[in-house]
Amino acid sequence: MLRALTPHAAPPGGGSLLRTAVDPATGLMRLASAAVVVDTVIAVVFAAALAGAIVRLPRGPTVFGPWLILLAAAALARALCGWAALRCSAQAALIVKSNLRRQVLTAAFGALAGRALAGETAAAAIDDVEAIDGYVVRYLPARAAASVGPIVILACAALASPIAAGLMLATLAPFILLMILAGTAAAEASRRQLDALTRLSGVFADRVRALPLLLAFQAEDRATEQVARAARQVSVRTLAVLKIAFVSSAGLEFFAALSVALVAVYAGFSLLGLLPFNLPEGLTFERALFVLALAPEFYAPMRRLAGAYHERQLGEAAAENLQALLAAPMVAVAQTAGPTAPPAIQFTKVVAGFADEPDLRIGPIDFTAAPGSITALMGPTGSGKTTLLRLLVGEAALVSGTLAVDGQTLTEAGAFTPSIAWAGQAPAILPGGLGWNIALAAPGSSAGAIERAASQAGLAEVILRRGGLDADLDERGGGLSGGERRRVGLARVFLKNAPILVLDEPTADLDSESEAAMIVAIRQASRGRTVLMATHSERLAAIADQVVRL
Repeated sequence: MLRALTPHAAPPGGGSLLRTAVDPATGLMRLASAAVVVDTVIAVVFAAALAGAIVRLPRGPTVFGPWLILLAAAALARALCGWAALRCSAQAALIVKSNLRRQVLTAAFGALAGRALAGETAAAAIDDVEAIDGYVVRYLPARAAASVGPIVILACAALASPIAAGLMLATLAPFILLMILAGTAAAEASRRQLDALTRLSGVFADRVRALPLLLAFQAEDRATEQVARAARQVSVRTLAVLKIAFVSSAGLEFFAALSVALVAVYAGFSLLGLLPFNLPEGLTFERALFVLALAPEFYAPMRRLAGAYHERQLGEAAAENLQALLAAPMVAVAQTAGPTAPPAIQFTKVVAGFADEPDLRIGPIDFTAAPGSITALMGPTGSGKTTLLRLLVGEAALVSGTLAVDGQTLTEAGAFTPSIAWAGQAPAILPGGLGWNIALAAPGSSAGAIERAASQAGLAEVILRRGGLDADLDERGGGLSGGERRRVGLARVFLKNAPILVLDEPTADLDSESEAAMIVAIRQASRGRTVLMATHSERLAAIADQVVRL
């Protein structure tokens, strides 16, 4: 299994990535955009119906009734347009996020070995993709409405009162200028906030994952300070974004209110004949009500766009982070025939480390596990037993030295996972049946083989108690003790026919009698395999052909 670093083909920038991601949902986005534009047109009908109903109210129900019906129909149509726009954009966002998450997770798993923080990579793949939801659901429809809505409203207002339309237009220029200034300031602030949030997620996830190691090296104070520092950065940058948002919102609301106030003052003074100058417009009460009802609608699309502008900045910042992940070197794996017989495993001056903790090193370690032998790694907690085992499955970094399996070094053959049956200290339990969880190690195994592996791992009583292999487990392995969860991991190892067996504390959490039975099962499962196991148990180490003390 040979590894090589190759660039992952991806769009050149965050904006390009967003456009490419939205392409599969273009049809739904056009429907959402059409719905918000139609909503603007119906707003004109609503304003006309409102003015007509009020003006004709004194004439009785037979006169104002049709206008009232038109008003109710327009209100209902606007609600339907809003619902259709939200539903279409939400469906489009689901398509975009699903496709993008598939690409990002593929790239993340391919480039994970070269990333400094696995938690940060996971946070980017999950949180950053989710940040694009607001861009699709709120910003894109708001942009479509803002590009058409004010023009439609202005044209209709001009038919009733050119002067009122001119007042609306006069307040639009500073409104747009303020949006541009606020958007420019918010873009960088949003990008810094998202970077800080991603960093915090990564630091926290990686420190939790390395908690036993941190405790072993008494580095908990240092780790706490790192998390606290990252949290402070998030709070500072979030407040910076909120300051810009509050200031820009106040300015935008001012100009929107100013536009309505100017139209209201002009219409009122014109109807009362109190204007200090004569205008040839001849504004009537009905037309005055019409333009006054349209004045809030003139700014409504722009206000929605301003409210959703942060979603654009957040989406573009997230897209830049995702673009960096997609453009990271990928680990291209070319499969070659792995060992089919028990191999020799040789550690030569091996030093293992961690990309995000350069001061932590394990080694140098020298030993050779002969083909078909059992090697036990023993030592105090934190001495590096688990880390050395994880080198084989690619979960730890080889800093220096050589790790070879049948002459193939780790740098040549990568992690030897296809040829390894691995049982860690905390086996992953997925929601599903007990038998299905065991069969994850060897998909397609028969029910009989799964049952034999489970019995060999000492799960017969558990199967009987829970009503068979189809008994459901939650993601936490609810109903299973710590020792029983370890037995699930061991059952997977027994089921998988691999020439290398790697066991991490397989008899921990077991009482003396259960440990003795498990040792017998491990001895039987070790026949025809090269076994590496980390343990604190002298009883388990007694079955080993060699013991390496760290």
